[in-house]
Amino acid sequence: MRNEFAQAVIDEKNKHDNLLFITGDLGYMALEKVQERYGEHFINAGVAEQNMVTVAASLAHEGFVPFIYSISPFVTLRPYEQIRNDVCLHNLPVKIIGNGGGYGYGIMGATHHNIEDIGALRVLPNMRVYVPFLASDVAEAVAQMVKDPNPNYLRLNMGAKVTNEVAPFSAWRKIKSGNKGVVVGTGPVTENILNASFADELEIWVVSILPIIELPVELIEAVNRTGKLITIEEHQGECGLRETLSYHLINHLNSGIKLLALSANGYPSGKYGDQKFHQAENCLCGENMEEAISEFL
Repeated sequence: MRNEFAQAVIDEKNKHDNLLFITGDLGYMALEKVQERYGEHFINAGVAEQNMVTVAASLAHEGFVPFIYSISPFVTLRPYEQIRNDVCLHNLPVKIIGNGGGYGYGIMGATHHNIEDIGALRVLPNMRVYVPFLASDVAEAVAQMVKDPNPNYLRLNMGAKVTNEVAPFSAWRKIKSGNKGVVVGTGPVTENILNASFADELEIWVVSILPIIELPVELIEAVNRTGKLITIEEHQGECGLRETLSYHLINHLNSGIKLLALSANGYPSGKYGDQKFHQAENCLCGENMEEAISEFL
C-alpha cells in the first residue's frame, strides 16, 4: 500500500495547498515523488519521532494539515505521549501514517512489529483510525482523512488479493454472503479466511474505520441467524476488534451466540519469521487457522 499512499498524497496536494509531509527519515524508493511535489512542504525530521509529532501539531495549529510518516511502532508508540497531549487533546488534524502494521516487517522482529497500534490510538480523544483492506482503498481513505478535521491514523500493509468484487472504501463492507457463520475482519488479514476452502459457507464483512460508531442492521441479523461469529485481526484482541465489536453487539444478539476470536498473541514459539510465519503461528492463516475455524463451525 505504500506506493498507493504516495500517489494519494500527491493527488491530494494538487487539491489542497495547505498539506505538509513530514517523514521520520524513512521512505527511500517510495517518497521521492512526494518530496518533489511537496517541495518546501516536505520535511525530513530525522530519527526524532517525538519532536516530529510536536512540530506537526504546531503546524496544524497554524492552519496546515500535516502527514507524519514512519514505520508503524516508530510513529505511534514511540511518540505516544506527544500524540495524546499535543495532537489529540487539542483536536488537531495531524494525519499519522504507520507503514507495516501488525507483523508487516516480519523478520525484523518485535521492535518493528505493531500489534497494539489500533487499540492504543483508537482510545485517544478525537482520534479516528483507518485500516484499508485493499491497496485500492488507500486513495479514498487519504481523501477522507484530508477532509476530516480530527486526528487520524492510517495503518498501511500489503493489500489483500481477492477475486470477490469489493465495494468502494467505507467503514463497513459486506464482502460475501454465507449461511454457516459470520466473519468480521479488519485489514488485509481478512483475505486469509476469504480465500480459504470453507469461505463459501461464511458471510464475510470488513470494518475499515474505528472506533466503531454503529453496526449495520444486516450484520446483526446475520449473526443472530447463523448463531456464530468469527473475528480476525492482525492485532491484539485486547482493545482491538474482538473487544470493541463484542461491546457493540452485546445488546443486539440472541442468547447462545458462539464467538471465535482470531487475533495476534505475540510470539508463541519465541521465534521470528516473515509475516505469514507469524500469522500462521497465531492461527491467522494456514492449517492452524483452518483447523480452528473448522472445529468451531
